[in-house]
Amino acid sequence: MVDPQHDVEPYLEAAAQKNMRITHIIETHVQADHVSGARRLAEATGAPIFMHEAADVRFPHTDMADGDRLDLGNVGLRVLATPGHTPDGVSLLVTDRSRAIEPWFILTGDTLFSGGVGRPDLLGSGAERRLAEQLYDSLHGRLLVLPDHLEVFPAHFGGAACGKGLSGKPGSTIGFERRFNPALKYGSRDEFVRFVLSDLPPQPAQFAENRRINLGLTA
Repeated sequence: MVDPQHDVEPYLEAAAQKNMRITHIIETHVQADHVSGARRLAEATGAPIFMHEAADVRFPHTDMADGDRLDLGNVGLRVLATPGHTPDGVSLLVTDRSRAIEPWFILTGDTLFSGGVGRPDLLGSGAERRLAEQLYDSLHGRLLVLPDHLEVFPAHFGGAACGKGLSGKPGSTIGFERRFNPALKYGSRDEFVRFVLSDLPPQPAQFAENRRINLGLTA
């Protein structure tokens, strides 16, 4: 399971219906828009929680680092560190070896959306520019070097407050976003930083508390 919601019953029911076990719980970053279900799901299944090593969480988990690989039968995951929305952001490059030896799609968390990119202002405290620069490097140095045909599945689509300009379409491709995503039209880091930091909607009041809960700082 990747980025589970707080209500974990649908995941348990879906696994039971297919006679499968949940063996890995992965967070693409410390969430702010919702209270994560990762710890509840881990308690229910015994599966470990995987998070990037930069995630300063206060509960048991397994660290991931850039380039790590997870094997799940025919499916293989490769971890790409993609900080910017948060310092601990990762994307997951997915290969279905029953289809091909090359990756089929990528789970981009809150780094790259259909029509937008993650907002870099959630930490506040003057970290916005540093995170925006990291986001530029993650997009141009890690994601946009991938093949155009690679499918993109982000954690959110239209209506979410984790970015601006998000499309209502839940998926895309690297090639389509390269051509039509407004945030990817800026060739220089400074132009990109100005764009992603301008006209950001206010953070919902619950974001800061959700993040504290998801860090394990409060119940």
